[in-house]
Amino acid sequence: MHGPTPPLPLPTDQLRFAMPPMHESVEDERRHRKERLAGALRIFGRLGFEDGVSGHITARDPEFSDCFWVNPFGMSFRHVTVSDLVLANQDGQVIEGRYHVNQAAFTVHAQVHAARPDVVAVAHCHSVHGRALAALGELIEPITQESCAFYEDHALYDTYTGVAVDADEGRRIAAVLGSRKALVLRNHGLLTVGDSVDAAAWWFLSMERSAQVQLTAKAAGRPVLVDHRLAVATREQAGGDLVAWINYQPLWQDISRSEPDLLS
Repeated sequence: MHGPTPPLPLPTDQLRFAMPPMHESVEDERRHRKERLAGALRIFGRLGFEDGVSGHITARDPEFSDCFWVNPFGMSFRHVTVSDLVLANQDGQVIEGRYHVNQAAFTVHAQVHAARPDVVAVAHCHSVHGRALAALGELIEPITQESCAFYEDHALYDTYTGVAVDADEGRRIAAVLGSRKALVLRNHGLLTVGDSVDAAAWWFLSMERSAQVQLTAKAAGRPVLVDHRLAVATREQAGGDLVAWINYQPLWQDISRSEPDLLS
């Protein structure tokens, strides 16, 4: 005896799947980047990446490509709104906004943006596990699927010269970054880049977690490395900025729905 006929599957074109938006105007794209920047800062604040006045995320302006939106100096990540964001030129001079900019951090970001016209956003914070990895002068090793996204696509800036306040230091950091997505800054922390705020923020989150897993695994024993061929294949599947953007969307949905005042 035959059972009931199962319902037919829905056509895939009727299913929702978020993709990066297309913008009809520069103003729309600017607003979008600023919203995502304020949201990313709040997420970083939630996760404890804020350490005093250290840490920045910058986003290139879509019209003035040598100007960058950044969080206000001295304001808690947890409280940043779109209207609080500051626009600064490549020399760190404020051209829109009501607050100062952390010149030391901004100098590095500006040089990374200058060297990488493909990069929309740069993220750097003094997160705990990123600093611990940096104190060891180690790279992220291919020991999990997530860490393979960074395999041969990040580098170690193997020096420390104090608080970076000059353009030359920023240029040296940008040169070591090259075309990669991330850096471990020895004795300092992590830096990530992306072709959207979402991607740069996701890579920072993922790199921080990868550092945590690596430190935990090494404290417990000897991690088993994914072999070169499989690590490369995994990076090719999971290491692109579009994948990072997609991974980030649940975080954006959470922060924008639970803290809608960030859009003000």
